[in-house]
Amino acid sequence: MSRVVCVTPNPAVDVTYRVGSLVPGASHRVSDPVERPGGKGVNVARVLHALGVPAVVVAPLGGPAGAGLAEALRAGGHAVRPVPVAAETRRTVTVVDDAGAATAFNEPGRALSADEWPAVVAAVTEELADAVALVVSGSLPAGAPDDLLPRLVAAARAAGVPAVADTSGPALLSVAGSGPALVKPNADELAEALPGDDGVSGAAGRLLALGARRVVVSLGADGLLGLGGSGGDGAVWRVAGVPGVSGNPTGAGDATVAALVRGLVAGTPWPEVLADAAALGAAAVLAAAAGEVDLAAYERFLPTLHAERVE
Repeated sequence: MSRVVCVTPNPAVDVTYRVGSLVPGASHRVSDPVERPGGKGVNVARVLHALGVPAVVVAPLGGPAGAGLAEALRAGGHAVRPVPVAAETRRTVTVVDDAGAATAFNEPGRALSADEWPAVVAAVTEELADAVALVVSGSLPAGAPDDLLPRLVAAARAAGVPAVADTSGPALLSVAGSGPALVKPNADELAEALPGDDGVSGAAGRLLALGARRVVVSLGADGLLGLGGSGGDGAVWRVAGVPGVSGNPTGAGDATVAALVRGLVAGTPWPEVLADAAALGAAAVLAAAAGEVDLAAYERFLPTLHAERVE
């Protein structure tokens, strides 16, 4: 069965705590703790699964935490291709208060050995033989090869499928230069990677100039900005945010990526892809944890959103 290959270079066990309010230096009672497989590529795969789009997670997993992550994915009906590594898989903790503010504590990913990264690339290449798209999401752990993401994009190109990347820092510039179908930073990640006074659309245009065919920038509550499209003319499109949405935003970008890759694979017109991505991202804010979406809210939001060409 053809499916989307979702690569998570830096997977994690995600823990979400809910508290009335987060007060530094105080003791807190936690309600409804949630522990689940995490990492941005994992979250994308979970959302695709909820949308009925087959996906497989490829991730380096190590130690009891890594084994538990793979087992939990399978128990939830998700396909997973674990790449065994020596380093223990990390944890992340997100604390969400009653006002919807989310505070994240992210452990760094532990370094992989020089022999383990080629195994990751080989596993991805094998999975691409029966794929409709590649998604590479998240940060890179310390010591990851500088050319890791370009190598994965090249593997997707050789397999004849589009590559979508959601990353940050130098990796964002590196992967944009390798010619992916789409890159999706958020506004802060874009400003960090490409500082300047040309604004969000100007910085996104520089990613197009590096080689990315399309760029989508998440703007949080303000919606998103999209550049490129089927014409490749660098047109700038804007989708406004859904007013009054509050909750846990940590998985909104991953839901946005899921909608984008679904639209690219289906050949949906670019403005419709952008509106769909904004609606699904907003619906993810209302869900209990990253990797989930409120599908009823998504159905309500979608008819209210439209992409408008602004440049």
